[in-house]
Amino acid sequence: MPIQPRLEEITARIQARSATTRGIYLDRMRRATEEGPARAHLSCGNQAHAYAAMTEDKPVLAAGRAANIGIVTAYNDMLSAHQPYEDYPKIIREVARELGVTAQVAGGVPAMCDGVTQGRAGMELSLFSRDVIALAAGVSLSHNCYDSALFLGICDKIVPGLIMAAATFSHIPAVFVPAGPMTSGLPNDQKSKVRQQFAAGEVGRDKLMEAEMASYHGIGTCTFYGTANTNQMLMEFMGLHLPGASFINPGTPLRDALTKEAVRRAAAITALGNDYRPVGEILDERAFVNGIVGLMATGGSTNLVLHLPAMAKAAGILLELEDFAALSDIVPLMARVYPNGLADVNHFHAAGGLAFLIGELLEGGLLHPDVKTIAGDGLYRYAQEPKLKDGALVWEEGTGESLNDKIVRPLSDPFQPIGGLKELTGNLGRGVIKVSAVASDRHVIEAPARVFHDQNAVKAAFQRGEFTTDTIVVVRFQGPRANGMPELHSLTPTLSVLQDRGLRVALVTDGRMSGASGKVPAAIHVSPEAACGGAIARIRDGDIIRLDADAGRLEVLGVDLLMRDLATADLSQNEHGTGRELFACFRAHVGAAPEGAALVV
Repeated sequence: MPIQPRLEEITARIQARSATTRGIYLDRMRRATEEGPARAHLSCGNQAHAYAAMTEDKPVLAAGRAANIGIVTAYNDMLSAHQPYEDYPKIIREVARELGVTAQVAGGVPAMCDGVTQGRAGMELSLFSRDVIALAAGVSLSHNCYDSALFLGICDKIVPGLIMAAATFSHIPAVFVPAGPMTSGLPNDQKSKVRQQFAAGEVGRDKLMEAEMASYHGIGTCTFYGTANTNQMLMEFMGLHLPGASFINPGTPLRDALTKEAVRRAAAITALGNDYRPVGEILDERAFVNGIVGLMATGGSTNLVLHLPAMAKAAGILLELEDFAALSDIVPLMARVYPNGLADVNHFHAAGGLAFLIGELLEGGLLHPDVKTIAGDGLYRYAQEPKLKDGALVWEEGTGESLNDKIVRPLSDPFQPIGGLKELTGNLGRGVIKVSAVASDRHVIEAPARVFHDQNAVKAAFQRGEFTTDTIVVVRFQGPRANGMPELHSLTPTLSVLQDRGLRVALVTDGRMSGASGKVPAAIHVSPEAACGGAIARIRDGDIIRLDADAGRLEVLGVDLLMRDLATADLSQNEHGTGRELFACFRAHVGAAPEGAALVV
């Protein structure tokens, strides 16, 4: 199927915009490639230090003729998604030895759990942790001992940070290795209902704890379609996972087989062999467009609107909000996974999952098929599914039809004709809204503003019964310069209760919402942020705000905002405690949200 002309136009626009920066990037990659395997340039003393702890692998490493694979791991057991990684290095080394190559843990990177820090001070470090991860992974690879790299990471900021580092070491092949989602527990909609009941004072903390523990109950990624699982989708659409690897549960034979195959692939695609696939060539403009198409088709997390520009910039590619909006206009919503539906990612995978969607989008001309991937040339491979046949890992064509049209649908019969992500502009600046889970009669909200400088103040006002009419809740001084741009996901139960009471409510903020949010209209990432003198700092209680997702407008009506003084906030409370004092330089120098809110790229 020919590529749709509009997809070609959007890609060509990104390529033209990025021509200079991408050219410089590729030139650096070529020079690094021409220097040959990095270990060849190390002195004997350098190498002796690098190999001292490698016991039985020392002879192979010293000979220097076989590939050495670097492992960058985000293992910890604070994150259920990352706990399975505890044993991966041992498995990887064993497979490497069988292949006659070697593998070393190059380093570890931090990985915080946003589920733990939601609504807490630690969440103010969350977005910044992405850049810390990029820095830590860069340090890990800086020893220049590795011919390819395996990246062990899944969750919210981890994959974007690892991609930024992988792109920086562009001449090294990179294979991303998932660990899979936890098995299904208490359905997400039932968990959400209990949260709302608790917010309304209808149940006690014992019932809330019981529901949360029944939902988050074991190892693996949380099963809703938030940022972590959106990352996993992205790695398949961009060709950095093995096909079909994302949503296989931990501890299963197929999961183990895919992990071992990832090692084989990392060994096969180095510059020492005949199938050299440097990550800098895989991460081109077409790969990023394919990733955004996947984001729209699946109704993925708005956090990726922040992360993808930063990831792309690390590869010399310049993405703009208009690219997301333009792709959303041509890519239909083909999946409903919680919070956009009742299904979790296990149900999604069983209904046809990513292989079905990629096959449909390729057939409809909405993906670039002629890309490089770690699995080989061509994205068609990702319309295949991995299976074990007599103990051997094979790939077969995925289902050609949806196995549950309440969860996934074909291109010819989508849930919505557009992807559901809209750019917002107006006298409040720029922002984004995700409407894939928002009822159509709530795409336009016009109501008086109620302004807050802290999400806890919103909850306190709710507890006092102050929200009795239609309201647009404005939470400002939540941008990256103010306090690190924390997610405001803990506001979701409160706002949902108000909406369920029949009020027309919305959120406007220069902060973020979690990838698990979406049923309440939320204009997020508003820029310029309040701490940088953005118009959001000029809103007053009672101002009439119109949020029009259909027209892509966000504005205060009947007011000349430029004639008003800017509000101020005491941000000193964000400067200390829970490690926040260590991140003062980040808050002072971080970029704006539309450019990825990044510090290191």
